Amino acid sequence: MDLFDKAEPLSEQPLAARMRPRTLDEIVGQHAITAEGSTLRRRIKAKALGSIILYGPPGVGKTSIAQAVGAMIGKEFRQLHATRAGVADLRKLADEARMKPLLIFVDEVHRFSATQADDLLSICENGVADFMGATTGNPYHTLPPALVSRSTILKLEPVAIADMEQLVRRGIAQLVREGAPVSMSDAQIKTLAGRSGGDVRRALTTLEGLAVGRGPNEVEITDAMMDEAFAAAPVNHDRSGDAHYDITSAFVKSMRGSDPDGTLYWLARMIHAGEDPRYIARRIMIHASEDVGLADNSALQTAVAALHAVEKIGYPEAQIILAHAALHVARAPKSNAAHRGIALAMGYVTSEAPLNVPLYLRDTHYKGAAKLGHEGYLFPMTMRAAGSSRITRRASRAAAFTKATAAAAQPSKAARMISGSGCRCGRKPRRNGDVIHSAGRGRGAEQARHALTRRNP
Repeated sequence: MDLFDKAEPLSEQPLAARMRPRTLDEIVGQHAITAEGSTLRRRIKAKALGSIILYGPPGVGKTSIAQAVGAMIGKEFRQLHATRAGVADLRKLADEARMKPLLIFVDEVHRFSATQADDLLSICENGVADFMGATTGNPYHTLPPALVSRSTILKLEPVAIADMEQLVRRGIAQLVREGAPVSMSDAQIKTLAGRSGGDVRRALTTLEGLAVGRGPNEVEITDAMMDEAFAAAPVNHDRSGDAHYDITSAFVKSMRGSDPDGTLYWLARMIHAGEDPRYIARRIMIHASEDVGLADNSALQTAVAALHAVEKIGYPEAQIILAHAALHVARAPKSNAAHRGIALAMGYVTSEAPLNVPLYLRDTHYKGAAKLGHEGYLFPMTMRAAGSSRITRRASRAAAFTKATAAAAQPSKAARMISGSGCRCGRKPRRNGDVIHSAGRGRGAEQARHALTRRNP
């Protein structure tokens, strides 16, 4: 607690704060966490919360859940923010907890320094007080491993569109009670819910912005007003966090699975979030070799050309170049011969005794090489029996990497799911040797559209 926590607010609380739930029963959109019989409910009933980390994107109810738990557990609730609380505050709370039962809640706990985290760890480890922390960063990446190992991680998801619509309607009713009546069509409510990206705070803040300052009469929201409110609406995307890696993963797996629509959707998500076009082009280059490879050598040429182009041409035109290269990879026949072959070769090199270079393959450019036995090489262009192929027949008979790669072109269903060649596209790819031909359009975009009807990805 500090001076700013004790001071009276200078202005009226925002709508999202005025509507904050007071019990777990009022929480919408996180049923798996708040349902009867859940881990959280059972711990509240036992009055033994322990250490819990609430992990999820902004505006999904982390602070609301913590405050509701504080009201239900029968212990004094102490709330800190990691950017304002110091080591002295934590130690003061630890002393207080030795005198009476406390529940300590730390918002943005991933912003704690190493010293603050050590003090927090001692509180959790000794069971001095119950602890709840909220973080938007992946706790396995952003929190000390010792704290993670002593805590239960509860992952909150973006609020589904149907639940968001319910909350928007509650917000409209709240505004009506406060003397700021708003009229919205069902389609507009659905649009507001969908474009909020699963973030309740954003939805309610946008709703309040549409209604505020328009007088005491009922405000009828128009499509033009909606467009203005969402003219520069951001998407949840942290270029150093989970969203960065998850969306990149979806993008490259859509290319690998020969899904042009899914490829374009996830590419658009990255572009809209401001990803560096050079980063995107580098990912396309990697998969042009890894997943297309020998099946279409021009895919790598297109990807390399795209990287050079986006270094000279920025957004918005760079998005066309990136789409060109990504679609080439997505629509091309697939072969992982180069990727699998070098992986097998590297595995052999690191696990087996090194092979001596055969005499006929050794360097012969200097005088005396013949005396050392460095002879016997036959040029394959002039001799039908190519001497260079003896490496396969002699020294590396047990390590036929390209043959193993070709044999692996007929993988099991499980292997196809792992490699992405089957990629859940609902069609059986046509195969020829180690080349997996494009199976046409997959279900990535269909799955994306399905996800959008359930919750904003």
